[in-house]
Amino acid sequence: MFEGLFRPMHLLVIFVIAMLVFGPKKVGELGKGLGEAIRGFRQAVRDEPPATTAAKQTKDSDGKSTS
Repeated sequence: MFEGLFRPMHLLVIFVIAMLVFGPKKVGELGKGLGEAIRGFRQAVRDEPPATTAAKQTKDSDGKSTS
């Protein structure tokens, strides 16, 4: 029943409909949020702490992390 559901042409049509409904800015934000959620899920599955950005976390001369 769902064998050919995710063919490239079908995904293109879904993307175009999403652009019409939400607009380009909102689709970009939704994609970014989905990517971050998937990354967070993978890190949680691997039992790793979440990654922090370099701007939020710096290291002092002893190598200890400071926020």
